[in-house]
Amino acid sequence: MSGVYKISAVTLLIRDMKRSCNFYSKIPGFRLVYGGSEALFTTFEFGKNNFYINLQLSKGNGRNYDERSKNFLKIILHTDDVDKLYNYFKNDIVVSSLISFENEPANASWGERYFHIRDPDGYLLSFARTINPKR
Repeated sequence: MSGVYKISAVTLLIRDMKRSCNFYSKIPGFRLVYGGSEALFTTFEFGKNNFYINLQLSKGNGRNYDERSKNFLKIILHTDDVDKLYNYFKNDIVVSSLISFENEPANASWGERYFHIRDPDGYLLSFARTINPKR
């Protein structure tokens, strides 16, 4: 029997598809493969191993959109150059107006350089690169 070896996709419940598509389409390496700014469901693909982030439009702000849920989810995305990506986000007028920055790039004790942002719906995204592989 084989075990689980990768995450295939993460689906985020969002409020505004156009706004979210505008943000996710600006992340280098992300490709729109399904849906779009007028759709109820959209998929972005990235990486060499076909990883997907799905955006599902909420049908209101009631039970379908739980404010607490986004605080229990963090998506960690590895990148080749943390500082370059951070500077890109900071300097792109569209991207920087859609997100909020949680911190500047920093080296973590667990061997990664990283920074966190909140996407247009408040989900926590962490962009990281291994700097000291564990032995």
